[in-house]
Amino acid sequence: MAFLEVKGLVKKFDRADVLRGVDFTLEKGNVLSIIGSSGSGKTTLLRCLNFLETPDEGSITVDGQCIFDASQKESGAAALREKRLHFGLVFQSFNLFPQYTVFENLTLAPRLRAAEDAKKKNDPTAKKRIFESIDVQAKELLAKVGLSQKRDAYPGELSGGQQQRASIARALMLSPDILCFDEPTSALDPELTGEVLNVIRELRDNSRTMIIVTHEMEFARKVSDKIMFMSEGVCAAYGTPDELFSDNANERLAAFIGAFGK
Repeated sequence: MAFLEVKGLVKKFDRADVLRGVDFTLEKGNVLSIIGSSGSGKTTLLRCLNFLETPDEGSITVDGQCIFDASQKESGAAALREKRLHFGLVFQSFNLFPQYTVFENLTLAPRLRAAEDAKKKNDPTAKKRIFESIDVQAKELLAKVGLSQKRDAYPGELSGGQQQRASIARALMLSPDILCFDEPTSALDPELTGEVLNVIRELRDNSRTMIIVTHEMEFARKVSDKIMFMSEGVCAAYGTPDELFSDNANERLAAFIGAFGK
């Protein structure tokens, strides 16, 4: 069984079918890049995987556990929060909290979760221990993304590339099974794109399971184990980079790749 299995995912907005039955699998430690034209359903798919949108049909299974089945009744906000922990999402517009420092942006969500858990267990000392481990983890992640010197800076004091690297570190703080990126370089100037892509390459080298929506064709080709081409709300092609970038690619895919100057 694959680490991630998505079956028959459908999402409708009013009368528009944005996802029309998406199926794919992904192995643990692999990187999947999702490519396709604007409006093909790429971002909606990521939002469904992260439960920012609720699919109308289909199922999502992670590591043998079905975490979503549209045919089953939902079990409330607490269950939804637990489901979201399987996925981490890095937004194209960073979405850092401007009123908090970089370090506070990383530690806010884990601290809130730890405080809630300690309250349930009625163990005040547990919160202090967990907070200390959270701080250590945040320091380590900031070092990994090259932002140790910016821990006390506010998002508005960072470059776009630094903000995106902070966003990646924040997403990793909750140790998601699968890390998702929605066009991680689209809001960056060309000279800042490389520093973010280098962080993603390092995560790939450390066998992090990732799903990346990207328009960077050459990057997708080099970093991915699998590539999905989405068109009109479906998975129109799926395979290795060599398979999808070959001369035998289907007509829609060949036209899309050609537009980027294969």
